[in-house]
Parts: sequence; structure tokens; C-alpha cells
Amino acid sequence: MKFSHNFSFSFRHRVAIIVLGMIIGITSLLFTDSMARTLREKEQNEVAIWAAAIRENNMSPNNTLLRAIINARNNIPFIVTDGSLKVLHSHLIPERVLNHPNLLREKLTQMSKANLYMEVRTWANDTYYIFYGESGLLKTLVYFPYIQLLVIVVFIAFGYITFRSSKQDEQNRVWIGLAKETAHQLGTPTSSLLGWIEFLRTQPVDQTAVEEMNKDIVRLTKVVDRFSKIGAATPLSEGVVNEIVGDSVMYFRTRVPKNVTLTYNGLAMARQKAMVNEALFEWVIENLLKNAMDAVSGKGTIDVRLSDDPGHIYIDVSDTGKGIAKSNFKRIFEPGFTTKTRGWGLGLSLSKRIIEDYHGGKISVLDSEIDKGTTMRIALKKIYS
Repeated sequence: MKFSHNFSFSFRHRVAIIVLGMIIGITSLLFTDSMARTLREKEQNEVAIWAAAIRENNMSPNNTLLRAIINARNNIPFIVTDGSLKVLHSHLIPERVLNHPNLLREKLTQMSKANLYMEVRTWANDTYYIFYGESGLLKTLVYFPYIQLLVIVVFIAFGYITFRSSKQDEQNRVWIGLAKETAHQLGTPTSSLLGWIEFLRTQPVDQTAVEEMNKDIVRLTKVVDRFSKIGAATPLSEGVVNEIVGDSVMYFRTRVPKNVTLTYNGLAMARQKAMVNEALFEWVIENLLKNAMDAVSGKGTIDVRLSDDPGHIYIDVSDTGKGIAKSNFKRIFEPGFTTKTRGWGLGLSLSKRIIEDYHGGKISVLDSEIDKGTTMRIALKKIYS
């Protein structure tokens, strides 16, 4: 309960930080957009004042006083032309544009799209056109919201990744602690059971049953060893995949229901080798076999098949059970996801971690069809020796 409370507290704080960041970002966007609109209106008013000065005072755009007023502390690019679009005056326009008819035409068109040009008629019936664009500051304000939006998206993405990472780390610590505690708790009764097996071997009882019990105790000892390895360094060594898989199949063969057929082709094949941690790899095979047994519900066929290509060894575990919906092909590997009425939904999640993180392999649903069966595939890198 204490862990759950701490996790909820941490979760709320992370969500609050992300929401606060979004509020700040949206507020900044709205404020910047408002500033851009205000500056645009100011620049339009300035150009309107210039136009009024030319019209009301019957000034030529080349008038020295007018030019001094317009150019003073002004960063609005503009071009003033006569009625035939001959350039009379310009500001912040490169000479190469002014001297090139095509570039000049493109510039005038561009300015007209940014702001509607102003037509000025003086009392002397002279006609002038003022084409003007956006100042550098206005352009910065116009594009700045998009930069802010990008920053917000990156912020949210990093926040989400950090949240997921910290959540996963927290879950990993819990599972590792749970696994080690389980190994510790199982260790004492397992040792005791080994002692009782040795005692039964000296008694006048059916030794066949004792040997089967011993196999189960050995298997339980392996389970304890597997749990103790979670979270610790996982050394890999050269292993014969045929034999490792075969040991698990042989163990389950005497324990499957009588109406379930368990087949395996690996022992008749050439030896296939890979770098594995035998205890953990066996765990994955057993988990797939148990899932297959659950899927067939006491009646059906489970087929374990080895195949290979020059670079990989493939272990396929097929059953004739209830199948998996295609939408769940990836979800079945998520911690906590299960279609069973009981269980924690950790088996395939741990299997994926063991195969992909520890062994550098791949585990996936090769094929599945509802009410017809499922084939799970493990792929390992082959080694030659």
C-alpha cells in the first residue's frame, strides 16, 4: 500500500508539470500572436501616414524631407513606384532586385500578398503605389509561435519519455525485488524437500514415484535459481538449443493431460548452437509450453519445432487452442496484460525481456487464428564451433 501511495503521488506531480508546461506554452503562443497583430497594425498605420503625407502635401516620394522622415528609424521594407511601376524610392530592398525586372516583379507580388499595396493620388493628379512587406521584428513575431509550438512538442515528448522511463524503472525495481524475495522464500522449503527426497530413497516405497518427485524438486530448484538471477548480471555461454528445448519438452511430456499430444522434432536434427543462459532460456520455453497447455484446455496438439537458416535458429511452439486476436499480438507482451481468468500477465513480458534484452534475440507471435491455434516464435543468433 505504501508503494502504491508513493507512486500515485509521483504520477500526479509528473502530470501537473506537463499540464503546467502546456498552459505556459499556450499562453505564450496567444500573447506572441497578439503582439504580432498589434505590430502589423502599427506598420500598416505608418505606411498609411506616409501615403497621407504624399497625398495631402502634394509631395513627390523623392522629396528630401519625406525621405528623411520615412527612412528614420524604419525597418519596414518598401518600394514606391509611379503609375507605370517605375521605382522611385525603396528601402531595405537589395540592388540586385531593383535592377532585375523579373526579380522586381516577383518582389512586388510577394509584398502585395503580405500587405495590400496603397495607391496614392496627389492634387496634381500624380499616381504613386506603395508596396511594403513585413519588418524583421514582425517576421520574428509571426514565426516565433511555430518555434514555441515545436519547443512545446519537444518538451511534452521528453516529459512523456521521462515519465514512461521512470515508471518503467519503478516497475522494474518492484519486479526485481519481488523476484528476489520469492527466491529467498522458496529456498528454505526447497532445501527441506530435497532432504525428504533423500529420506524417501531409504524407505520401502515406490522409487519410481520418488524419482518423479525428485524431478519436480529439481525443477523447483531451477525456478528458485531463475528468480534469483532477475536483475543480476546474466552470463551467456555456448549451449545446444536442441537439448535445452528437449529437456523442457521431455519434462512436460509426462505431465500434459492424456488428451494432449506434445511433439518435438529437435532431437532428430543436427546440433544447433547459440549463446544462452540456460536457466533463463529454459524458463521461456516452459512459459510458452504452459501457455500452449492453457490454450488447448486439456485436449489438442502442441508441436515444438526447430528450424534454422545460416544466421539464426528458430524455435516455434504451436498449439491448436483458442488463438489470439490480431489486435493483441503486441499487447500480450505488455506487463499485466492477460486473457486468462487468473495470473498476473507477467510470463510473456518476462520472456520478451529474457530473449530480447539478455539474449539479443526476438520473440513474437508468428501466426494465430481464433479457435484454430497459435504459433509463437523465438529467434536466436546461431553460432558455429
